[in-house]
Amino acid sequence: MLAAWLGALVSLVLLVAPASAEARYPARVVTIVVPFPAGGPTDTVGRLLAQAMGGALKTQFIIENIGGSGGVLGAARVAKSAPDGTTLLLHNIGLATSVALYRKLPYDPRRDLEPIGLVNDVPMSFVARRDFPASTLGELIDYVKVRKDEVTYANAGIGGASHLCGLYFMSAIATRVTPVPYKGTGPAMNDLLGGQVDFMCDQTTNTTNHIKAGKIKVFAVTSKARLPSLPEVPTMAEAGLPGIELGVWHALLAPKGTPQPILEALAAALQQALADPLVLDRFAALGASAATRDQATPDALRRHLDAEIAKWSPIIKAADAYAD
Repeated sequence: MLAAWLGALVSLVLLVAPASAEARYPARVVTIVVPFPAGGPTDTVGRLLAQAMGGALKTQFIIENIGGSGGVLGAARVAKSAPDGTTLLLHNIGLATSVALYRKLPYDPRRDLEPIGLVNDVPMSFVARRDFPASTLGELIDYVKVRKDEVTYANAGIGGASHLCGLYFMSAIATRVTPVPYKGTGPAMNDLLGGQVDFMCDQTTNTTNHIKAGKIKVFAVTSKARLPSLPEVPTMAEAGLPGIELGVWHALLAPKGTPQPILEALAAALQQALADPLVLDRFAALGASAATRDQATPDALRRHLDAEIAKWSPIIKAADAYAD
């Protein structure tokens, strides 16, 4: 009789424990994994988000940078983490393109991760070292065509937004240059600032301050219209190369199996963070557009991820641009 009673008590505890844990969420520090090195554009977005969401949920959010393989290493780490809401992933467009870029991807973004919501959308900018000979996009294209074997193009590694933008550009001008891959846009930008590489295409979250400070040259932005943060910089179409419009979205995700109440709490905190005037002002200063309340939801991100995978997979396969 006693054994049966103890067994029933243990079963009851097991049933109640998860609900109690969810009710106390978040009971400890929440880590947002940024799958790129510190100093890059996704890291910038992550730190803004961590501060605002920490305030919304009255707990500490910290950033852990796990760079490598175009974001694959960090994403795989989160996919294998405990689904308790204490380890999250902030990724970008590379989450969708990795499905085609890596034929042996160690996780499936749709099967192994739970969407929380979109965060923002960021245009790209074509920039070069400060002493680069070309001063306009047209001059850049002419220079690249003549000296393609000498020109170096920095990117954050295969699958990163800067890599995709470079492929897009080189395809448009039918000229290939020498790529110089890095483990993230932070290190790539450092070498561009130091003059070790010639040019790159990077998110405005990473280039705007350097452009305004005159530390790098800028040729054009990849948005449809000029940016309020860089009103003097032409669009690609205005600069003479129409058809190249590219935005880099960021999104927040959790490990598969994270309880629904926790996902709802995180989505609500995300929406609150994206309504914070300080976050909105900072995004605007960097040329980024914050996701709307309707976009910052699990369902919206799920649909968006499906659409982006469908869009980029055939482009990458046609270019035979695999990372493994």
